[in-house]
Amino acid sequence: MTNRDYYEILGVDQSVDDPGLKSAYRKMALKYHPDRNPGNQEAEEKFKEAAEAYGVLSDPQKRATYDRFGHQGLQGNAGMGFDPSAFTDFSDILGDFFGFSDLFGGSRQRGRRQRGEDVRYDLTIEFEDAIKGASIDVQVPRLDHCGRCQGSGAEPKDGMTVCSICGGRGEVMFQQAFLSIRRTCHQCGGRGKIIRRPCVECKGEGYTRSQRKLRITIPPGVDNGTRLRINGEGQPGPPGTPPGDLYVVLKVKEHAIFKRHELNLHCLIPVNVAQAALGAEVDLLTFEGLQRIKIPEGAQSGQQILLRGLGVPNLNGGGKGNLVIHLEVRIPEKLSREQRKLFEQLRELLPAENEPDEKGLLDRFKEFFL
Repeated sequence: MTNRDYYEILGVDQSVDDPGLKSAYRKMALKYHPDRNPGNQEAEEKFKEAAEAYGVLSDPQKRATYDRFGHQGLQGNAGMGFDPSAFTDFSDILGDFFGFSDLFGGSRQRGRRQRGEDVRYDLTIEFEDAIKGASIDVQVPRLDHCGRCQGSGAEPKDGMTVCSICGGRGEVMFQQAFLSIRRTCHQCGGRGKIIRRPCVECKGEGYTRSQRKLRITIPPGVDNGTRLRINGEGQPGPPGTPPGDLYVVLKVKEHAIFKRHELNLHCLIPVNVAQAALGAEVDLLTFEGLQRIKIPEGAQSGQQILLRGLGVPNLNGGGKGNLVIHLEVRIPEKLSREQRKLFEQLRELLPAENEPDEKGLLDRFKEFFL
Protein backbone atom coordinates (compact mmCIF):
# COMPACT_ATOMS: atom_id res chain seq x y z
CA MET A 1 0.00 0.00 0.00
CA THR A 2 2.79 2.39 0.93
CA ASN A 3 6.56 2.61 1.14
CA ARG A 4 6.57 5.39 3.73
CA ASP A 5 8.34 4.67 6.97
CA TYR A 6 5.89 3.12 9.41
CA TYR A 7 7.29 5.05 12.39
CA GLU A 8 6.95 8.29 10.42
CA ILE A 9 3.35 7.49 9.53
CA LEU A 10 2.42 7.14 13.21
CA GLY A 11 4.61 10.04 14.30
CA VAL A 12 6.77 8.03 16.72
CA ASP A 13 10.44 7.12 16.93
CA GLN A 14 11.89 3.63 16.68
CA SER A 15 12.22 3.22 20.46
CA VAL A 16 8.50 3.66 21.13
CA ASP A 17 6.98 1.11 23.53
CA ASP A 18 3.66 -0.70 23.04
CA PRO A 19 1.46 1.78 25.01
CA GLY A 20 2.99 4.71 23.12
CA LEU A 21 2.48 2.92 19.82
CA LYS A 22 -1.14 2.17 20.59
CA SER A 23 -1.77 5.76 21.72
CA ALA A 24 -0.27 7.18 18.52
CA TYR A 25 -2.32 4.86 16.35
CA ARG A 26 -5.51 5.63 18.27
CA LYS A 27 -5.11 9.35 17.53
CA MET A 28 -4.56 8.66 13.82
CA ALA A 29 -7.48 6.26 13.64
CA LEU A 30 -9.87 8.66 15.33
CA LYS A 31 -8.81 11.50 13.07
CA TYR A 32 -9.04 9.69 9.73
CA HIS A 33 -11.70 7.03 10.36
CA PRO A 34 -14.10 6.80 7.34
CA ASP A 35 -17.14 7.22 9.59
CA ARG A 36 -15.84 10.63 10.63
CA ASN A 37 -14.82 11.54 7.10
CA PRO A 38 -17.59 10.23 4.83
CA GLY A 39 -16.70 10.42 1.15
CA ASN A 40 -13.16 11.64 1.85
CA GLN A 41 -10.90 9.32 -0.11
CA GLU A 42 -7.71 10.94 1.20
CA ALA A 43 -8.76 10.37 4.83
CA GLU A 44 -9.62 6.76 4.06
CA GLU A 45 -6.19 6.19 2.54
CA LYS A 46 -4.48 7.74 5.55
CA PHE A 47 -6.57 5.53 7.81
CA LYS A 48 -5.53 2.42 5.90
CA GLU A 49 -1.92 3.59 5.91
CA ALA A 50 -1.94 4.04 9.70
CA ALA A 51 -3.66 0.70 10.17
CA GLU A 52 -1.02 -1.06 8.06
CA ALA A 53 1.77 0.62 10.03
CA TYR A 54 0.28 -0.34 13.36
CA GLY A 55 -0.46 -3.86 12.14
CA VAL A 56 3.26 -4.38 11.51
CA LEU A 57 4.76 -2.51 14.46
CA SER A 58 2.37 -4.03 17.02
CA ASP A 59 3.54 -7.53 16.04
CA PRO A 60 6.93 -8.18 17.70
CA GLN A 61 8.11 -10.58 14.95
CA LYS A 62 7.05 -8.34 12.07
CA ARG A 63 8.46 -5.29 13.82
CA ALA A 64 11.84 -6.99 14.25
CA THR A 65 11.87 -7.95 10.57
CA TYR A 66 10.90 -4.44 9.52
CA ASP A 67 13.53 -2.82 11.75
CA ARG A 68 16.21 -5.03 10.21
CA PHE A 69 15.20 -5.21 6.56
CA GLY A 70 12.58 -2.47 6.04
CA HIS A 71 9.68 -2.94 3.62
CA GLN A 72 11.66 -5.40 1.53
CA GLY A 73 11.80 -7.83 4.44
CA LEU A 74 8.00 -7.90 4.56
CA GLN A 75 7.48 -8.66 0.87
CA GLY A 76 5.12 -11.60 0.58
CA ASN A 77 4.43 -11.42 4.31
CA ALA A 78 1.03 -10.79 5.83
CA GLY A 79 2.32 -7.48 7.09
CA MET A 80 2.16 -5.95 3.59
CA GLY A 81 -1.40 -4.87 3.06
CA PHE A 82 -3.41 -4.68 6.22
CA ASP A 83 -5.70 -7.65 6.90
CA PRO A 84 -8.25 -6.53 9.49
CA SER A 85 -9.72 -9.99 9.97
CA ALA A 86 -6.36 -11.22 11.28
CA PHE A 87 -5.75 -8.24 13.54
CA THR A 88 -7.34 -9.05 16.90
CA ASP A 89 -6.16 -5.92 18.71
CA PHE A 90 -7.86 -3.54 16.29
CA SER A 91 -11.29 -3.91 17.84
CA ASP A 92 -9.85 -3.21 21.29
CA ILE A 93 -8.66 0.17 20.04
CA LEU A 94 -11.63 1.29 17.95
CA GLY A 95 -14.59 -0.79 19.06
CA ASP A 96 -15.53 1.44 22.01
CA PHE A 97 -15.23 4.62 19.92
CA PHE A 98 -17.34 3.65 16.93
CA GLY A 99 -19.76 1.17 18.45
CA PHE A 100 -18.38 -1.85 16.62
CA SER A 101 -18.84 -4.50 19.26
CA ASP A 102 -18.09 -7.22 16.71
CA LEU A 103 -15.42 -5.43 14.71
CA PHE A 104 -13.50 -7.71 12.32
CA GLY A 105 -15.02 -10.77 13.92
CA GLY A 106 -13.12 -10.20 17.15
CA SER A 107 -16.03 -9.66 19.54
CA ARG A 108 -15.16 -9.22 23.16
CA GLN A 109 -18.83 -9.30 24.08
CA ARG A 110 -19.35 -12.68 22.48
CA GLY A 111 -17.00 -14.29 24.95
CA ARG A 112 -18.96 -13.10 27.97
CA ARG A 113 -21.48 -15.43 29.51
CA GLN A 114 -25.02 -14.21 29.43
CA ARG A 115 -27.19 -14.47 32.51
CA GLY A 116 -30.81 -14.12 33.46
CA GLU A 117 -32.46 -10.84 34.33
CA ASP A 118 -32.45 -9.48 37.87
CA VAL A 119 -35.80 -9.27 39.67
CA ARG A 120 -37.06 -6.65 42.15
CA TYR A 121 -39.39 -7.60 44.98
CA ASP A 122 -40.87 -4.93 47.30
CA LEU A 123 -41.30 -6.10 50.89
CA THR A 124 -43.01 -4.18 53.70
CA ILE A 125 -41.75 -5.01 57.18
CA GLU A 126 -42.57 -3.99 60.73
CA PHE A 127 -40.60 -1.22 62.43
CA GLU A 128 -39.36 -3.66 65.07
CA ASP A 129 -38.09 -6.08 62.41
CA ALA A 130 -36.00 -3.27 60.94
CA ILE A 131 -34.44 -2.58 64.35
CA LYS A 132 -33.92 -6.13 65.62
CA GLY A 133 -33.78 -8.14 62.38
CA ALA A 134 -36.03 -11.01 61.35
CA SER A 135 -36.54 -13.95 59.00
CA ILE A 136 -39.58 -13.61 56.75
CA ASP A 137 -41.06 -16.14 54.31
CA VAL A 138 -42.25 -14.65 51.02
CA GLN A 139 -43.77 -15.97 47.80
CA VAL A 140 -41.84 -14.59 44.82
CA PRO A 141 -43.25 -14.92 41.28
CA ARG A 142 -40.61 -16.11 38.83
CA LEU A 143 -39.97 -17.98 35.60
CA ASP A 144 -38.45 -21.46 35.38
CA HIS A 145 -37.02 -23.30 32.40
CA CYS A 146 -39.70 -25.42 30.77
CA GLY A 147 -39.20 -29.03 31.83
CA ARG A 148 -40.16 -30.37 28.40
CA CYS A 149 -37.94 -28.27 26.13
CA GLN A 150 -35.29 -27.29 28.74
CA GLY A 151 -35.70 -23.64 27.84
CA SER A 152 -35.23 -23.93 24.06
CA GLY A 153 -38.90 -23.19 23.29
CA ALA A 154 -38.97 -25.96 20.68
CA GLU A 155 -40.19 -29.52 20.69
CA PRO A 156 -37.35 -31.75 21.95
CA LYS A 157 -36.88 -33.99 18.90
CA ASP A 158 -37.30 -31.96 15.72
CA GLY A 159 -38.53 -28.55 16.86
CA MET A 160 -35.42 -26.59 15.75
CA THR A 161 -34.02 -25.83 12.31
CA VAL A 162 -30.91 -24.04 11.06
CA CYS A 163 -31.35 -20.29 10.61
CA SER A 164 -31.69 -19.43 6.93
CA ILE A 165 -30.10 -15.99 7.33
CA CYS A 166 -26.80 -16.86 9.04
CA GLY A 167 -26.62 -20.55 8.09
CA GLY A 168 -26.24 -21.56 11.72
CA ARG A 169 -23.33 -19.26 12.53
CA GLY A 170 -25.39 -16.92 14.69
CA GLU A 171 -23.92 -13.83 13.04
CA VAL A 172 -23.85 -12.10 9.69
CA MET A 173 -21.04 -10.13 8.05
CA PHE A 174 -21.27 -6.96 6.00
CA GLN A 175 -18.86 -4.34 4.67
CA GLN A 176 -18.57 -0.76 5.93
CA ALA A 177 -16.03 1.20 3.90
CA PHE A 178 -13.15 -1.29 3.76
CA LEU A 179 -14.02 -2.86 7.12
CA SER A 180 -15.55 -6.30 7.53
CA ILE A 181 -18.04 -6.15 10.39
CA ARG A 182 -19.89 -9.01 12.06
CA ARG A 183 -23.24 -8.56 13.71
CA THR A 184 -25.49 -10.89 15.66
CA CYS A 185 -28.09 -12.38 13.36
CA HIS A 186 -31.38 -10.56 13.81
CA GLN A 187 -33.47 -13.60 12.92
CA CYS A 188 -32.09 -16.16 15.36
CA GLY A 189 -30.61 -13.75 17.92
CA GLY A 190 -27.23 -15.45 17.71
CA ARG A 191 -28.47 -18.98 18.39
CA GLY A 192 -27.91 -20.19 14.84
CA LYS A 193 -31.23 -21.99 14.97
CA ILE A 194 -34.88 -20.99 14.87
CA ILE A 195 -37.99 -22.71 16.22
CA ARG A 196 -39.86 -24.76 13.67
CA ARG A 197 -42.26 -26.53 16.05
CA PRO A 198 -42.95 -24.68 19.35
CA CYS A 199 -42.96 -26.67 22.56
CA VAL A 200 -46.50 -27.80 23.33
CA GLU A 201 -46.04 -27.17 27.04
CA CYS A 202 -44.66 -23.61 27.11
CA LYS A 203 -45.98 -22.53 23.66
CA GLY A 204 -42.48 -21.62 22.49
CA GLU A 205 -41.60 -19.32 25.41
CA GLY A 206 -39.09 -21.69 26.95
CA TYR A 207 -40.28 -20.82 30.46
CA THR A 208 -43.11 -21.61 32.85
CA ARG A 209 -44.44 -19.28 35.55
CA SER A 210 -44.36 -20.30 39.19
CA GLN A 211 -44.33 -19.04 42.78
CA ARG A 212 -41.20 -19.69 44.77
CA LYS A 213 -41.17 -19.64 48.56
CA LEU A 214 -38.07 -17.95 49.95
CA ARG A 215 -36.94 -17.13 53.47
CA ILE A 216 -35.57 -13.60 53.55
CA THR A 217 -33.15 -12.75 56.35
CA ILE A 218 -33.56 -9.13 57.47
CA PRO A 219 -30.39 -7.89 59.21
CA PRO A 220 -30.74 -5.47 62.16
CA GLY A 221 -30.55 -1.80 61.19
CA VAL A 222 -32.20 -1.80 57.76
CA ASP A 223 -34.21 1.23 56.68
CA ASN A 224 -36.59 2.37 53.96
CA GLY A 225 -35.05 1.64 50.58
CA THR A 226 -32.50 -0.91 51.80
CA ARG A 227 -31.84 -3.48 49.06
CA LEU A 228 -31.07 -7.08 49.93
CA ARG A 229 -29.46 -9.13 47.18
CA ILE A 230 -30.33 -12.83 46.91
CA ASN A 231 -27.90 -14.46 44.49
CA GLY A 232 -29.30 -16.72 41.79
CA GLU A 233 -32.98 -16.15 42.60
CA GLY A 234 -33.77 -13.95 39.60
CA GLN A 235 -35.02 -14.98 36.19
CA PRO A 236 -33.32 -17.91 34.45
CA GLY A 237 -30.92 -17.12 31.62
CA PRO A 238 -30.56 -18.88 28.27
CA PRO A 239 -29.87 -22.62 28.55
CA GLY A 240 -26.47 -23.22 30.09
CA THR A 241 -26.16 -19.76 31.67
CA PRO A 242 -26.67 -18.70 35.30
CA PRO A 243 -29.86 -17.02 36.53
CA GLY A 244 -30.06 -13.40 37.59
CA ASP A 245 -30.35 -12.15 41.16
CA LEU A 246 -33.31 -11.15 43.31
CA TYR A 247 -33.25 -7.69 44.88
CA VAL A 248 -35.58 -7.30 47.86
CA VAL A 249 -36.37 -3.60 48.42
CA LEU A 250 -37.60 -2.88 51.94
CA LYS A 251 -40.29 -0.49 53.13
CA VAL A 252 -40.54 -0.02 56.90
CA LYS A 253 -43.89 0.66 58.56
CA GLU A 254 -44.19 3.61 60.94
CA HIS A 255 -44.28 2.95 64.68
CA ALA A 256 -46.90 4.32 67.06
CA ILE A 257 -44.34 5.46 69.64
CA PHE A 258 -40.85 5.57 68.19
CA LYS A 259 -39.52 7.64 65.30
CA ARG A 260 -36.20 7.06 63.62
CA HIS A 261 -33.62 9.63 62.55
CA GLU A 262 -30.49 7.98 61.14
CA LEU A 263 -29.28 5.69 63.96
CA ASN A 264 -31.18 7.45 66.76
CA LEU A 265 -34.66 6.63 68.03
CA HIS A 266 -36.95 9.35 69.39
CA CYS A 267 -40.06 9.11 71.52
CA LEU A 268 -42.34 11.47 73.46
CA ILE A 269 -43.21 10.91 77.12
CA PRO A 270 -46.03 13.04 78.58
CA VAL A 271 -45.77 14.00 82.26
CA ASN A 272 -48.18 15.93 84.44
CA VAL A 273 -47.28 19.12 86.32
CA ALA A 274 -46.71 17.29 89.57
CA GLN A 275 -44.30 14.80 87.98
CA ALA A 276 -42.49 17.63 86.22
CA ALA A 277 -42.19 19.69 89.38
CA LEU A 278 -41.34 16.94 91.85
CA GLY A 279 -39.62 14.46 89.58
CA ALA A 280 -40.75 10.91 88.98
CA GLU A 281 -39.88 7.52 87.55
CA VAL A 282 -41.81 6.01 84.64
CA ASP A 283 -41.46 2.69 82.80
CA LEU A 284 -40.90 2.63 79.04
CA LEU A 285 -40.95 -0.54 76.93
CA THR A 286 -38.09 -0.26 74.43
CA PHE A 287 -36.74 -2.69 71.84
CA GLU A 288 -34.18 -3.73 74.46
CA GLY A 289 -36.85 -4.47 77.10
CA LEU A 290 -38.44 -2.46 79.91
CA GLN A 291 -36.47 0.63 80.92
CA ARG A 292 -37.08 2.81 84.02
CA ILE A 293 -36.86 6.48 83.07
CA LYS A 294 -36.04 9.03 85.76
CA ILE A 295 -37.79 12.37 85.30
CA PRO A 296 -35.71 15.08 87.02
CA GLU A 297 -37.25 17.65 89.37
CA GLY A 298 -38.32 20.83 87.60
CA ALA A 299 -38.50 19.15 84.19
CA GLN A 300 -39.66 21.41 81.36
CA SER A 301 -41.55 20.68 78.15
CA GLY A 302 -39.11 19.84 75.34
CA GLN A 303 -36.40 18.71 77.75
CA GLN A 304 -34.54 15.64 76.50
CA ILE A 305 -33.27 12.55 78.23
CA LEU A 306 -30.58 10.54 76.42
CA LEU A 307 -30.27 6.75 76.79
CA ARG A 308 -27.08 5.67 75.07
CA GLY A 309 -26.89 2.47 73.03
CA LEU A 310 -30.66 1.91 72.85
CA GLY A 311 -31.03 3.15 69.28
CA VAL A 312 -30.67 1.52 65.86
CA PRO A 313 -27.85 -0.95 65.17
CA ASN A 314 -25.39 0.12 62.50
CA LEU A 315 -26.11 -2.04 59.45
CA ASN A 316 -22.40 -2.10 58.60
CA GLY A 317 -21.33 -2.87 62.16
CA GLY A 318 -19.91 -0.54 64.76
CA GLY A 319 -22.39 -0.16 67.60
CA LYS A 320 -25.82 1.42 67.96
CA GLY A 321 -27.40 4.81 68.07
CA ASN A 322 -29.15 6.35 71.08
CA LEU A 323 -32.69 6.64 72.37
CA VAL A 324 -33.75 10.28 72.80
CA ILE A 325 -36.74 10.88 75.08
CA HIS A 326 -38.62 14.17 74.69
CA LEU A 327 -40.62 15.31 77.72
CA GLU A 328 -43.96 17.05 77.32
CA VAL A 329 -45.53 18.65 80.41
CA ARG A 330 -49.29 18.49 80.02
CA ILE A 331 -51.70 20.80 81.80
CA PRO A 332 -55.08 19.26 82.65
CA GLU A 333 -57.95 20.87 80.79
CA LYS A 334 -60.57 19.98 83.42
CA LEU A 335 -60.11 19.83 87.20
CA SER A 336 -62.11 18.20 89.89
CA ARG A 337 -63.21 20.33 92.86
CA GLU A 338 -60.42 18.94 95.02
CA GLN A 339 -57.80 19.44 92.31
CA ARG A 340 -58.95 23.01 91.76
CA LYS A 341 -58.67 23.80 95.46
CA LEU A 342 -55.13 22.44 95.55
CA PHE A 343 -54.12 24.46 92.50
CA GLU A 344 -55.58 27.61 94.06
CA GLN A 345 -53.51 27.02 97.17
CA LEU A 346 -50.47 26.42 95.01
CA ARG A 347 -51.13 29.67 93.15
CA GLU A 348 -51.01 31.60 96.41
CA LEU A 349 -47.74 29.99 97.40
CA LEU A 350 -45.85 30.23 94.11
CA PRO A 351 -44.37 33.57 92.98
CA ALA A 352 -46.21 35.17 90.06
CA GLU A 353 -43.30 35.32 87.67
CA ASN A 354 -45.42 36.59 84.82
CA GLU A 355 -46.54 39.83 86.61
CA PRO A 356 -44.76 42.95 85.27
CA ASP A 357 -42.21 44.73 87.38
CA GLU A 358 -43.95 48.10 88.02
CA LYS A 359 -40.73 50.06 88.57
CA GLY A 360 -39.08 48.58 85.55
CA LEU A 361 -42.12 49.29 83.41
CA LEU A 362 -42.26 52.95 84.52
CA ASP A 363 -38.57 53.43 83.78
CA ARG A 364 -38.98 52.04 80.25
CA PHE A 365 -42.00 54.32 79.73
CA LYS A 366 -39.93 57.40 80.64
CA GLU A 367 -37.06 56.35 78.38
CA PHE A 368 -39.41 56.01 75.45
CA PHE A 369 -41.23 59.35 75.77
CA LEU A 370 -38.61 61.64 77.36
